[in-house]
Amino acid sequence: MSTAETAAGTPAPAEDPGLKRVLGPRLLILFVIGDILGTGIYATTGKVAGKVGGALWLPFVIGFVVAILTAASYVELVGKYPKAAGAALYTQKAFKVPFLTFIVAFMVMCSGLSSASAAARAFSGDYLAELTGDALPPTLVAICFIVLLAALNLRGVSESVKTNVVLTLVELLGLLIILAIGAYAVLTGDGEPSRLGEFESSGTGYALITGILGATALGFFAFVGFEDSVNMAEETKDPVRTFPRAIFVGVAVTGTIYVLVALISSLLVDHRVLEGSSGPLLEVVKAGGVGFPHELFALIALFAVTNSALINIMMASRLCYGMANERILPRAMSRVLPRRRTPVVGIAFVTLLAIGLVSTGEIEGLGDTTAFLLLCVFAVVNIAVLVLRRDPVDHRHFRAPTVLPVLGALTALILASPLADRPADVYIRAGVLLAIGVALWAVNKVVLRVRGED
Repeated sequence: MSTAETAAGTPAPAEDPGLKRVLGPRLLILFVIGDILGTGIYATTGKVAGKVGGALWLPFVIGFVVAILTAASYVELVGKYPKAAGAALYTQKAFKVPFLTFIVAFMVMCSGLSSASAAARAFSGDYLAELTGDALPPTLVAICFIVLLAALNLRGVSESVKTNVVLTLVELLGLLIILAIGAYAVLTGDGEPSRLGEFESSGTGYALITGILGATALGFFAFVGFEDSVNMAEETKDPVRTFPRAIFVGVAVTGTIYVLVALISSLLVDHRVLEGSSGPLLEVVKAGGVGFPHELFALIALFAVTNSALINIMMASRLCYGMANERILPRAMSRVLPRRRTPVVGIAFVTLLAIGLVSTGEIEGLGDTTAFLLLCVFAVVNIAVLVLRRDPVDHRHFRAPTVLPVLGALTALILASPLADRPADVYIRAGVLLAIGVALWAVNKVVLRVRGED
C-alpha cells in the first residue's frame, strides 16, 4: 500500500478505536456555517464591487450557484466514502496517482494559508484603524497577527476550538447587524436602488463577461469553507444521512446572507467608496443612519477575520502534519511539542509561509489566490465524482444528478482560467507555493530512496 493511499483515507487498523462521533445534524450545520462565514464577506466585498460596480449582488448569486454545484459533489462523495481526508481521498480513489493526490492536498493546505493571510491583511486595515487611528504599519500588524495565532495554535487544539465557537457567534452577529441596517434603510426609503443595476465596465460583450467572471472568482472566496466539513466525517453521527442536509443548508444560509449583504452594501454605499476600503461593511454601518457604534462594529469585524485565520492556520498545520506522518512530506514536519502535543514543526512551517504571503500580497490578491487554488481542487473533485460512479458501494447514499458535477467542473475551470480577468500575480503566487511543495516532495522522495524506505 502506498503512503498516498494511506494519506487519502485508508481505514485505520482494527485495533484503532477511531474517532469519537460527537457531531449531530444541528452541530454539523453550525460547523458548516461557521466555516464559510468570515473574511470573504467582511473584507473582499469592496474589491468585488470595484470589479463589477453597483451590481455587487450578481457575483455572489453566481458564486452561490457554483458553490451548490460543487457542494453536491462533496455530499455524494462523503456519503459514499465517509472518511476524513476530503479532496485527497477522492482524488486518490478516482485517479490512483500519488503525485496528483499530493498536489491536491498541498493546494488545499496553501488555500488555507492564503485565506489566513487575507484575513491578516483585513485585520490590519480599516477595521483596526477605526479603533487605533492610522499610526500602526499594516504589514507589521499582519505579521504579528499571524504569529499570535500560531502561538494559540501551538498551545493546543482545545483552546483553539473554544475560541472558534465564540468567534463564530460574533461574526454571525455582525452580519445580522448589517441585515438589520438594510431593513431599516428600505423601510425609511434611504439608499439608491438605481445602483443595483450599474456595472463598472462601460463595454459590452467580452469585456462585460470577463469583468463579471473576475468579480465572481474573487467573490467566490467568501463561499469557501464548506469543503472542510467533510474532514469531520469520522466524527459525525450517521454521516451518510447527516451530511447532505448539513452542507446544503449551510451553503444556502450563508449564500442568502451574502446576497442580502451585497444588496444592502450597494444600496447604501457607492461602489467606489466600497472599493477603496479594506473594511467595506464598516462603510455600510456608517451610511446606515441608525447610530450603531462604529467602533463596536469594527471590533466585531476584527473578531470575524480572526476566526477565519485561526480555522485556516489550524487546518493547514494539521494537514502538513498528516502528510509528514504518511511520509509524503519530510518526516521532521510531524514532530510535536512534548507537553502540548501540537505539531510544532508543521505550525512553524505554515506560519513562515503565511508571513511570506502577507508580506507580498494585499487582501484582493490573497483572496483571489485562495479562490483560484480551491477552484482547481473543486474541478478535480467534480471530475472524480463521475469517475467514481464506476466504483459502487454496498450502502445507499446521496447521488447528485450527473449534470451537477459536469456543470460544477466546467464552472470551476472557467473561474480558474484567465477568462476571469485575474491579475498575473495570483498565478505567480500560487505557482511559487506549489513549487515549494513539489521541492519538499522531491527531497523527501530522495531521502526515502537513500534510506531504502521508498
